[in-house]
This record gives sequence, structure tokens and C-alpha cells, in this order.
Amino acid sequence: MDTSSTPSPAPHDDAAALPSAAVQAVWPERVDAGPHAVAYRLAVAAPAEELWGQLADPHRHHEVDGSGTVKQKVTGPHRLAVGDRFTVAMAKFGVPYRMSNTVTRAEPGRVIEWRHPGGHRWRWEFRDLGDGRTEVTETFDYSGLPKAAMRAHELVRTPQDNARGIRASLTRLAARHL
Repeated sequence: MDTSSTPSPAPHDDAAALPSAAVQAVWPERVDAGPHAVAYRLAVAAPAEELWGQLADPHRHHEVDGSGTVKQKVTGPHRLAVGDRFTVAMAKFGVPYRMSNTVTRAEPGRVIEWRHPGGHRWRWEFRDLGDGRTEVTETFDYSGLPKAAMRAHELVRTPQDNARGIRASLTRLAARHL
């Protein structure tokens, strides 16, 4: 057998063996948003306008939902503006329900926020990093609730559950843009 034409193996280079997306694989970082808010951020390899467009369309929220509660059935506009209402089919512990929300902030490419009937807010903020990436921050804010409601959320561990969901949502969003 003639091995003279068989190329010799290249020197082992761990970085070269990784897929190109691996350099972007990082975990969401906690953001201090106050004692009654849970927030994490992550750099995503996509323009802020594109990411905002995805999250300002409630019909696409299930694509990035890391909590497993948001379902595909949505009623409402495909591009949210302040004052808009939308309703999302959801399920938790196998129990289906619907959640109606009202948009409280909508600044294209910068922020989209909605309020649940109970008064807590979900916010997505986008900051262009200038290199084709966007820093995305997702926040669950229950600071505007009455003290008894805040305490109830804490007793049933809503902030911890939402922290896990937020980290998973940001990771899913980033994975869509690797």
C-alpha cells in the first residue's frame, strides 16, 4: 500500500476543532434590576431591529420562550405599539389558561414591554453593541405590585422560576442567531 500521497494529520488545535458558533456560547449574566425584579442579559449575534421585531410580535413569543408555558395561539397585532392588547394561550403544570397583556412601552430597536393583569411587567431591552451583535436584557418586574402580592410571588418562588425561564429564553434567542 502506497502511503506517500496520504496527508499527514495537522497538529491538534482545540480552537480549530470547535464549531464557529462556540465562541458565542456564553450564559446569560444577571443584571441588578432592584429587589423586586429579575433580569438577565446576553449578547446576541443579530441587529437590534431584527430582535426587537421578533419580540414585538407576540405571535412569535413561543419561539424563544424558555419557561415552556407560552403556546402558539395568540390574538392581537403582529407588531405591538403602546396601548395594544394581546392574549396568549399558556399552560403551567399541564393546566391551560389565557393571559391578556397590555403594551406599556414600545420603542423600535430599543425596548418592548407589556403588563399582565396582575400588574407585573415583562420587558425586553436591546442595545446595539456596534459589531453586529445586540445586548438583550429580559426583565420580570413585580416592583409595582402591592406588598402582599410581592410577598405572595416570593413565597411561591415566582422570581426563581422566572429567572430560570429568562435564562433559557435568552439562550434560545441567541441560539437562533448562531
